[in-house]
Amino acid sequence: MTTESLHVLTPKDYATDQDVRWCPGCGDYAILAQIKKVFADLGLPREKVVFVSGIGCSSRFPYYMETYGFHGIHGRALAVATGVKAANPDLSVWVATGDGDGLSIGGNHLIHTIRRNLDINILLFNNRIYGLTKGQTSPTSELGKRTKSTPWGSIDNPIHPISLAIGAEATFVARTVDVNVKHLAETIKRAAQHVGTSFVEVYQNCVVFNDGAFEYASGKETKAETTVYLEHGKPLIFGANRDKGIRLNGLTPEVVKLGGDIKEDDLLFHDEKAKEPTLAYLLARMQSPEFPEPIGVFRDVEAPCYEAEMERQLQAATAKLGPGTIEKLLNSGDTWTVSA
Repeated sequence: MTTESLHVLTPKDYATDQDVRWCPGCGDYAILAQIKKVFADLGLPREKVVFVSGIGCSSRFPYYMETYGFHGIHGRALAVATGVKAANPDLSVWVATGDGDGLSIGGNHLIHTIRRNLDINILLFNNRIYGLTKGQTSPTSELGKRTKSTPWGSIDNPIHPISLAIGAEATFVARTVDVNVKHLAETIKRAAQHVGTSFVEVYQNCVVFNDGAFEYASGKETKAETTVYLEHGKPLIFGANRDKGIRLNGLTPEVVKLGGDIKEDDLLFHDEKAKEPTLAYLLARMQSPEFPEPIGVFRDVEAPCYEAEMERQLQAATAKLGPGTIEKLLNSGDTWTVSA
């Protein structure tokens, strides 16, 4: 046994020699730090990890991780990641994308990657703005948002990433916050351990172009009243005094105050393992200020993975038809002879 084989990986082992170029105070620093920590805790071999990105501040990730990486073009990270995973299923494939890159030009790829259930991990950094191009509205910007591209206020209804992922029946869906580093690390770890497509939305602050976009969900003075943490098998309770909860009135959630005739057993109990995604989708629709916004794992279920099913089909075809060749492929089906 060599000395190298005994080496225990640390977060520093995943750091490259590149200067990290994000604005001071950017939430991306926290995400990068926790990914390195989680990878070291899990002992993920660097040569077995691939980071793929498109365009945007989040898309600098491949430069900062001492793993394999591919910096793609705008919105096409998931197409590249699909090819990487399909060609080499043994790799741990991660996609770093943003609310612009992943939900605008890349929105179609996102939907189809999720429904196929490749065993990859999608980290979507949501700051509700185009940061790299200096402050235009993104697909998640709220109605009425005034920016350089919408000086009179945005009239586009925003996309809600968690709702989109659950609508496409993602097998693992979670939301976390950049400044809650303990929860962020645990969420990344769970995503890494899930078999199938993991979709994680990270509420991330852009200190320059959209500072405080999620202050209500991250501020010490507000988050107890504006967020509810999802725990499997437990009731949805929130509030600074833990005296409020979410109850269902038919299929409509409502905020109630515990005490008197309202007991914990009357509240909605979270079930992240439910095969039917209706309740997970209902939770995804809860938004501030009407409701506390859910933080945590919405859904964690099992389903066949695309790359495994593809390999099964290839083996079945080979067993029936024999190994193929390029010559056979080019001369199969309808062919034409073109002469001058």
